[in-house]
Amino acid sequence: MVFIPLSDNIPGKRTPYVVYALILVNVLVFIYEFYLDLFHPAKFNQFVNTYALIPRDIAHFENMETLVTSMFLHGGFMHIFGNMLFLFIFGNNVEDSMGHLRFFSFYMLCGFAASFLQVLVGPSVAIPNLGASGAIAGVLGAYMITYPRAKVNTLIFLGFFVMIRRVSALFFLGIWFILQLFSGVGSIANTSGGIAYFAHIGGFLAGIALCFVFRKEVRERDEWDELIYRGYG
Repeated sequence: MVFIPLSDNIPGKRTPYVVYALILVNVLVFIYEFYLDLFHPAKFNQFVNTYALIPRDIAHFENMETLVTSMFLHGGFMHIFGNMLFLFIFGNNVEDSMGHLRFFSFYMLCGFAASFLQVLVGPSVAIPNLGASGAIAGVLGAYMITYPRAKVNTLIFLGFFVMIRRVSALFFLGIWFILQLFSGVGSIANTSGGIAYFAHIGGFLAGIALCFVFRKEVRERDEWDELIYRGYG
């Protein structure tokens, strides 16, 4: 079973400049990666090994700058497309709830938390980790807490059956997190690389905790939400 979000029912109050900027930077970096991979494979490998996060290095407090740089690298078209799709759909409302600068700080902290949990689980792993998934997982956690009654138009694949259904954000993101937990437990013995599930778990949990610190005054937000749910329910 595969769930792909298409849109939600909460219109933004303001332009999500930070979300747009993050998407732009990620896409530009990916274009550069694609160029190197296509025309200069050796330089591409060097670029990834230099700027991706290697858990073993972080565990020894080496190359700490990769905690930041790795968040803007991606491993392929589907990787960046999926990440940017989730950031675009859920990020604008979370940025609304926090404000631009606070949202950026929140995003980065979630990315750090995601990386630290991944390193904690596999401190001896020497395989490069890359992607914005951990930080975006934090955005998903904050969205689930802040807008639990929101509805998400979802493309669902059930084997050969494909359908579009409107599901609650609480259900969609809850199922997403449960899948990460099961996949994360199943990946503990795998040291050959793959998806960094514990980065997703760490980012999501950090997003839940940090949203209470970074989001704006609750009463103002709840009054706005109530208007939204009445008009767009």
